Amino acid sequence: MKTINPWINFNGNAEEAFNFYKLVFGGEFTKVIRFKDLSSDEFSIPENEADKIMTIVLPIGKHNVLVGNDVPEFMGTVNERENRSKIAISAESREEAEKVFNELSAGGDVEGPIGDSPWGSYAGMFRDKYGIEWIVEFDPNDDSGI
Repeated sequence: MKTINPWINFNGNAEEAFNFYKLVFGGEFTKVIRFKDLSSDEFSIPENEADKIMTIVLPIGKHNVLVGNDVPEFMGTVNERENRSKIAISAESREEAEKVFNELSAGGDVEGPIGDSPWGSYAGMFRDKYGIEWIVEFDPNDDSGI
Protein backbone atom coordinates (compact mmCIF):
# COMPACT_ATOMS: atom_id res chain seq x y z
CA MET A 1 0.00 0.00 0.00
CA LYS A 2 1.33 3.44 -0.90
CA THR A 3 -0.13 5.71 1.80
CA ILE A 4 -2.96 6.49 4.17
CA ASN A 5 -3.82 10.19 4.50
CA PRO A 6 -6.53 12.40 6.06
CA TRP A 7 -9.17 13.81 3.69
CA ILE A 8 -11.30 16.74 4.91
CA ASN A 9 -14.72 17.82 3.56
CA PHE A 10 -15.66 21.52 3.40
CA ASN A 11 -18.84 23.50 2.69
CA GLY A 12 -17.38 25.62 -0.12
CA ASN A 13 -14.29 27.02 1.60
CA ALA A 14 -11.74 24.25 0.93
CA GLU A 15 -9.49 26.57 -1.07
CA GLU A 16 -9.46 29.18 1.69
CA ALA A 17 -8.72 26.55 4.34
CA PHE A 18 -5.94 24.97 2.30
CA ASN A 19 -4.30 28.33 1.64
CA PHE A 20 -4.24 28.73 5.42
CA TYR A 21 -2.78 25.21 5.89
CA LYS A 22 -0.17 26.03 3.25
CA LEU A 23 0.90 29.07 5.29
CA VAL A 24 1.18 26.91 8.41
CA PHE A 25 2.88 23.82 6.93
CA GLY A 26 4.65 25.36 3.92
CA GLY A 27 5.04 23.60 0.61
CA GLU A 28 3.08 23.77 -2.62
CA PHE A 29 -0.13 22.10 -3.73
CA THR A 30 0.57 19.01 -5.82
CA LYS A 31 -2.98 18.74 -7.13
CA VAL A 32 -5.87 21.18 -7.49
CA ILE A 33 -8.91 19.90 -9.39
CA ARG A 34 -12.03 22.01 -9.63
CA PHE A 35 -15.43 20.53 -10.39
CA LYS A 36 -15.45 22.37 -13.72
CA ASP A 37 -12.33 20.39 -14.73
CA LEU A 38 -14.48 17.24 -14.70
CA SER A 39 -17.56 18.60 -16.42
CA SER A 40 -18.75 16.53 -19.38
CA ASP A 41 -21.97 15.34 -20.97
CA GLU A 42 -21.95 12.35 -18.59
CA PHE A 43 -20.89 14.37 -15.51
CA SER A 44 -22.72 17.71 -15.62
CA ILE A 45 -21.59 20.36 -13.11
CA PRO A 46 -23.94 23.22 -12.12
CA GLU A 47 -22.45 26.67 -12.73
CA ASN A 48 -22.56 27.57 -9.02
CA GLU A 49 -20.40 24.51 -8.22
CA ALA A 50 -17.89 24.88 -11.09
CA ASP A 51 -15.09 26.68 -9.20
CA LYS A 52 -15.43 24.62 -6.04
CA ILE A 53 -12.65 22.20 -5.19
CA MET A 54 -13.04 18.54 -6.18
CA THR A 55 -9.59 17.65 -4.81
CA ILE A 56 -6.74 19.68 -3.34
CA VAL A 57 -3.54 18.10 -2.05
CA LEU A 58 -0.86 19.60 0.21
CA PRO A 59 2.21 17.49 1.04
CA ILE A 60 3.12 17.49 4.72
CA GLY A 61 6.52 16.06 5.49
CA LYS A 62 8.17 13.47 3.27
CA HIS A 63 5.46 10.83 2.92
CA ASN A 64 2.10 12.33 3.89
CA VAL A 65 -0.44 14.61 2.30
CA LEU A 66 -3.46 16.52 3.53
CA VAL A 67 -6.35 16.23 1.07
CA GLY A 68 -9.57 18.22 0.92
CA ASN A 69 -12.63 18.98 -1.15
CA ASP A 70 -15.82 20.99 -1.20
CA VAL A 71 -19.00 18.96 -0.86
CA PRO A 72 -21.37 19.83 -3.73
CA GLU A 73 -24.72 21.25 -2.64
CA PHE A 74 -26.63 18.30 -4.15
CA MET A 75 -24.91 16.06 -1.57
CA GLY A 76 -26.08 18.18 1.36
CA THR A 77 -24.27 20.31 3.89
CA VAL A 78 -21.39 18.94 5.94
CA ASN A 79 -22.16 19.20 9.65
CA GLU A 80 -19.15 21.16 10.87
CA ARG A 81 -19.65 19.95 14.44
CA GLU A 82 -19.29 16.30 13.43
CA ASN A 83 -16.33 14.41 12.05
CA ARG A 84 -16.14 15.66 8.49
CA SER A 85 -13.03 13.87 7.39
CA LYS A 86 -12.25 10.63 5.62
CA ILE A 87 -9.22 8.40 5.57
CA ALA A 88 -7.86 8.12 2.04
CA ILE A 89 -6.01 5.00 0.98
CA SER A 90 -3.88 5.09 -2.16
CA ALA A 91 -3.47 1.52 -3.34
CA GLU A 92 -0.60 0.25 -5.45
CA SER A 93 -2.88 -1.65 -7.84
CA ARG A 94 -6.48 -1.89 -8.96
CA GLU A 95 -6.68 -5.34 -7.36
CA GLU A 96 -5.39 -4.05 -4.03
CA ALA A 97 -7.89 -1.16 -4.12
CA GLU A 98 -10.77 -3.55 -4.76
CA LYS A 99 -9.65 -5.97 -2.01
CA VAL A 100 -9.24 -3.20 0.59
CA PHE A 101 -12.54 -1.55 -0.45
CA ASN A 102 -14.52 -4.81 -0.28
CA GLU A 103 -13.04 -5.91 3.05
CA LEU A 104 -13.24 -2.55 4.84
CA SER A 105 -16.76 -1.76 3.58
CA ALA A 106 -18.21 -5.14 4.67
CA GLY A 107 -21.09 -4.43 7.04
CA GLY A 108 -20.88 -0.69 6.36
CA ASP A 109 -22.62 1.75 4.03
CA VAL A 110 -21.19 2.28 0.55
CA GLU A 111 -21.54 5.92 -0.55
CA GLY A 112 -19.81 5.49 -3.91
CA PRO A 113 -19.18 1.97 -5.24
CA ILE A 114 -15.65 1.24 -6.36
CA GLY A 115 -15.23 1.72 -10.06
CA ASP A 116 -13.73 3.88 -12.77
CA SER A 117 -14.07 7.56 -11.88
CA PRO A 118 -14.59 10.56 -14.19
CA TRP A 119 -11.11 11.80 -13.17
CA GLY A 120 -9.35 8.66 -14.38
CA SER A 121 -8.75 6.65 -11.23
CA TYR A 122 -10.38 3.54 -9.79
CA ALA A 123 -12.05 4.71 -6.59
CA GLY A 124 -14.84 4.17 -4.09
CA MET A 125 -16.15 5.71 -0.88
CA PHE A 126 -17.88 4.24 2.17
CA ARG A 127 -18.54 4.41 5.91
CA ASP A 128 -17.36 1.25 7.65
CA LYS A 129 -19.40 -0.66 10.23
CA TYR A 130 -17.82 1.48 12.96
CA GLY A 131 -18.86 4.77 11.33
CA ILE A 132 -15.40 5.69 9.97
CA GLU A 133 -15.43 7.19 6.47
CA TRP A 134 -12.94 5.93 3.86
CA ILE A 135 -11.92 6.62 0.27
CA VAL A 136 -9.97 3.90 -1.53
CA GLU A 137 -8.30 4.82 -4.79
CA PHE A 138 -5.85 3.48 -7.33
CA ASP A 139 -4.58 6.04 -9.81
CA PRO A 140 -2.22 4.50 -12.37
CA ASN A 141 -1.04 7.99 -13.42
CA ASP A 142 -0.14 9.28 -9.95
CA ASP A 143 2.99 8.41 -8.01
CA SER A 144 2.40 11.00 -5.27
CA GLY A 145 0.00 9.03 -3.07
CA ILE A 146 -3.27 10.87 -3.85
